[in-house]
Amino acid sequence: MDHDRYDDAYIRSILSQVRTIAIVGASANAARPSYLVMKYLSERGYAVYPVNPGQAGKTVVGLTFVATLKDVPVAIDMVDVFRAPEHVPAVLDEVLALEPRPKVLWTQLGVRNDEAAARAEAAGLSVVMNRCPKIEYGRLSGEIGWTGVNSRTISARKPVRLGQGVQRLSIAPRGPKV
Repeated sequence: MDHDRYDDAYIRSILSQVRTIAIVGASANAARPSYLVMKYLSERGYAVYPVNPGQAGKTVVGLTFVATLKDVPVAIDMVDVFRAPEHVPAVLDEVLALEPRPKVLWTQLGVRNDEAAARAEAAGLSVVMNRCPKIEYGRLSGEIGWTGVNSRTISARKPVRLGQGVQRLSIAPRGPKV
C-alpha cells in the first residue's frame, strides 16, 4: 500500500468499522494532542482505552488508563500510536501478540515506520501512518468545516447528527438525498 496518500474511502471504511480503540502513548495532560484525540473519539461513540504505564489506573475524562495493550479488558479493533517512529516495531510486537488480533494499526501525525507497516500488512492488518483519526473523522464527517477548514468533502446530503449540538456529526453515511 502507498502510505503517502490514502483514499477517503479507505479511511472512512476503517473509522466506520472499528468500535474499540487503544491509544498507546496517551497522556493525562489536557494540553497534549493524545488527550484531545482520546476525548474526541470517546465522544463520537468509540470505546477508547488509553495505554500509558506511567498513568495506569488513573481515570481522565471517564477513561481509565492501562499499562499495556494486553491489559485492555476487551478485544481491540484499532491501535493508535502516539510514540516516536523508532518505538512502532515494539508496539507492533505487542499488537501481534494479542488474541484476537486488532484489525488496524494507526500511527499519528509525524509517526511513520515503513518496516513496521510492511510487517503489519503481512500479518493482515490495515495500516494508516502519519495521520490523526480525530482530524480524519472531523474532515470526513464535515465537522471540521464548522471552523472554516476545507474538508475536500462535498455533499448535498444532510449530515447525520450525533445527539445534541451542531458540531457533533457522524462519519456514517449521510441522510437521505435532498
